[in-house]
Amino acid sequence: MALATPIEEPRTSFAIAQRQFDIAADLLDLAPGLRSILRSPQRELTVNFPVKLDDGRIRVFTGYRVQHNLARGPLKGGIRYHPELSLDDVRALAMWMTWKCAVTNLPYGGAKGGVVVDPKQLSAHEIERLTRRFATEISILIGPERDVPAPDVNTNPQIMAWIMDTISMHQGYTVPAIVTGKPINIGGSEGRNEATARGLVAVLTQAASQLDLELSRLRIAVQGFGNAGANVARLLQARGASIVAVSDSRGGVYNPHGLDPVAILDHKGHTGTVSDYPEGEQISNADLIELDCDVLVPAALGDVITAANAPRVRARIVAEAANGPTTPAADDILYDQGTLVLPDILANAGGVTVSYFEWVQGLQEFFWSEQEVNAQLERVMGHAFHSVLRVAHERGVHMRTAAYLLAVRRVADAVTTRGIYP
Repeated sequence: MALATPIEEPRTSFAIAQRQFDIAADLLDLAPGLRSILRSPQRELTVNFPVKLDDGRIRVFTGYRVQHNLARGPLKGGIRYHPELSLDDVRALAMWMTWKCAVTNLPYGGAKGGVVVDPKQLSAHEIERLTRRFATEISILIGPERDVPAPDVNTNPQIMAWIMDTISMHQGYTVPAIVTGKPINIGGSEGRNEATARGLVAVLTQAASQLDLELSRLRIAVQGFGNAGANVARLLQARGASIVAVSDSRGGVYNPHGLDPVAILDHKGHTGTVSDYPEGEQISNADLIELDCDVLVPAALGDVITAANAPRVRARIVAEAANGPTTPAADDILYDQGTLVLPDILANAGGVTVSYFEWVQGLQEFFWSEQEVNAQLERVMGHAFHSVLRVAHERGVHMRTAAYLLAVRRVADAVTTRGIYP
């Protein structure tokens, strides 16, 4: 439905997160005190720390760790390295983690962290020194029973290994449960690398079934060909779907007859981008959002579907692998158009779900097979999808608001049951 007048949207990611929360809080008639508690983070740490570069120069970096709410258990959330990262971004991501854990009914609260840095401009040794120093700076907050970091944008299992080793050196013994997303040979979990993508595919499979769509006939466009996006494309192609477009930060490629995600990943490994892949038409990221396709998977950064471009989104389903890709105004437009949005706090919760499995395995020193991990992941994601769908039908709202109603209620109940100290 085209809009007669422009909609003024929240200007920052945290304002978007708070607006999404307010919509649910209003529908739940949440008490003012509870609303105040849940609307803002509980703790925020900003650190400025020096790192010695390979050429001997000293450079000071800024990092953050934000803890939103711990009523349901220890805090959980990734660490990202990005040159445009802000404290406001980290606040939003921490809040979204709280709701994501609650939607999937994991016994966690939400946190997030990161460093303002472009890791592509640093050597491997410089990234290691930065990581170890940042881990030391936030060590006053993190711990296996307090706050457990994980990989996020521009971080990976090796970076988690350096964090684990740094904290272990401080403790004097190995602390495998301090982070998740570690390499398997030091306590990581089978299935963790594909977990976000596999969880999204599980939710998308359930959604397609509800709409009487056959997964094998769907045309998929993936914006963001990183770990999550590339694995989503590969897993969906393996189930018969056609990957018609992919993109990264430099641009994208489109072929209505289908693309081979494995070949594209190999091409990106050699050239650094998918944008010049020869077996398709070059397109921009903005073009990809508006392509004629069945499923659009935003798998990059946030705020890519807004009131400005939502009327031109032609996908039947938007499955959010990224955090915060769709603004509240765009949600309403897509809903009015009949587009089913599988919201981030549901669709990309596979990563934190398998992180929970890894954490449990690390605490118990008892490890599962990949088959067991994947089976439990599908169970959790399937149950979460149907729980959100039930709320959507009962309340007559779109899936994001339904997911928030479910999550906010669970966290509010936990806060109420625990009470206010002292």
